[in-house]
Amino acid sequence: MIKAIIVEDEIRSVKLLENLLRDYCPDIALMGSATSVEEGFNLINIHNPDIVFLDIEMQKESGFDLLNKFNEINFEIIFTTAYEQYALKAIKFSAIDYLLKPIDIEELKTAIAKVLKNSHIHQINKKFETLMQNKNLEQPGHLQIALPSTEGLSIVFVHEILYLKSDRQYTLFVFKSGERIVTSKNLGEYEDLLSTHNFFRVHHSALINLTEVKKYVRGEGGYVIMSNGDQVEVSKRKKDAFINQFAKK
Repeated sequence: MIKAIIVEDEIRSVKLLENLLRDYCPDIALMGSATSVEEGFNLINIHNPDIVFLDIEMQKESGFDLLNKFNEINFEIIFTTAYEQYALKAIKFSAIDYLLKPIDIEELKTAIAKVLKNSHIHQINKKFETLMQNKNLEQPGHLQIALPSTEGLSIVFVHEILYLKSDRQYTLFVFKSGERIVTSKNLGEYEDLLSTHNFFRVHHSALINLTEVKKYVRGEGGYVIMSNGDQVEVSKRKKDAFINQFAKK
């Protein structure tokens, strides 16, 4: 059985999640629930859970306050929150899972399956370090993103990315250094994250870093030449929007 603990200060939310886990997640053994950081810290130390369902914002504390109490995190984290907020963006960049309330049954089961598949203590701590760095970031140029791949977890600076290419359900990252990393997430997920950081989807299969575009060559759609010399096609449908965006660079 997989041991789990809930840390959530709203009793109603605790009961709802307890019921979902009991009724739809038979492999989960719920060891207890806590309504404060201190109570959650003690419960985790007693039961050594595999997964902690952790509310981001509680009345006087946050889930980050709880995580900061540990020298090393040896459990998987699934954040829960009632609304989109500033912290959620940092969570997405760190590749830590989260659930929006009210919690959807299928999303809950998917999140549990994902954390169990990728559960490695070293990776958990790397994800958390990335999360906390991005959350407290004052200089956008230092933004990092966690990229899970078949070879492990890579933490990279966003500004080092040249472009991304879609390969069905996978995404290829190409970096200034020449390094290439393939992740199991689709391009659309990364577009949501990176579009506010000077990235633009020039084609259904390509997302580029606008600051690394060396030249645009006109055509029906045309193509861009990136700073490393690689050519990336621009679709006819995206051409005008790209030129407008590129002109603002």
